[in-house]
Amino acid sequence: MSILILADHNGHSLKISTRQAVTAAKLLGDETHLLLVGANLDELIEEARQLSGVSKVLVADAPHLIHAVAEDIAPLITCIAASYRTIFGGHTSFTRDVLPRVAAMTDVSMISDVIEILDYRTFKRPIYAGNLVSTVQSDDPIQVLTIRGSRYKPSELNPANTADVERIEVPAQGLQLATWQSETKQSSDRPELANARIVISGGRSLGSQEKFQATLGQLAEKLNAAIGASRAAVDAGYAPNDAQVGQTGTQVAPDLYIAFGISGSIQHTAGIKDSKVIVAVNLDPDAPIFQIADYGLVADLFDVIPQLTNAV
Repeated sequence: MSILILADHNGHSLKISTRQAVTAAKLLGDETHLLLVGANLDELIEEARQLSGVSKVLVADAPHLIHAVAEDIAPLITCIAASYRTIFGGHTSFTRDVLPRVAAMTDVSMISDVIEILDYRTFKRPIYAGNLVSTVQSDDPIQVLTIRGSRYKPSELNPANTADVERIEVPAQGLQLATWQSETKQSSDRPELANARIVISGGRSLGSQEKFQATLGQLAEKLNAAIGASRAAVDAGYAPNDAQVGQTGTQVAPDLYIAFGISGSIQHTAGIKDSKVIVAVNLDPDAPIFQIADYGLVADLFDVIPQLTNAV
């Protein structure tokens, strides 16, 4: 039996969560197939073929899949699910939308946010916002799960690895319960939040969207860091949704994470626990984030950030 990984991509290249999922698949020792879904995928196919650990690339290429939604992809995976013992992907918004539908359609359990694979049917996943770790054993014929990518190094591209390519039949477009309308992307020269070696995040105490960008932007440029935000800052409109760091946003594991004016809610700290070094700056000496920070500074962020920016 083989492993099927649902690839997350931007239409031109694989996202790092997919490469991390391939690394996780190596722990199971089974043959690994990578599923690409979309339209005009030639560029992606060449990259996927070179991914170390992938033995076959399955391609579902159709015009109506260029902006595929979960309702299009789940039936496609269900058609081929019987050939696989394990189906998974990175723990991203894309796979969290698709794979629970696949689990329901194949009548098996969904195991999400796996942080450790013990064997092909035993996994560890955090519960209670990461305060406890649960060991889950499933006797289902097919295991459907998502992997927390920050626990695994991305699989490398190896030009010597030329995986087979198989184009699969795409089911006709069914009843459109959901359709893609549009998307708005923010372009930036800074690293992506999920992949950055350094992340600086701000909370609601920054006061406004203008102050958020003006206060953190210059420091982020000097450090070549990604900018994140607490859920409170996102809800207040200071930062876009894709900047949210935490259990309900992006889970990060950078070499250095600096939190400015973030108190440290349970859902936020659950998303940053894998960071190598955590630095917290907050006026409240009793802020919960100091409990997990490697270094803490009780100070006004509006005094600290300019000093830090000048010192870098």
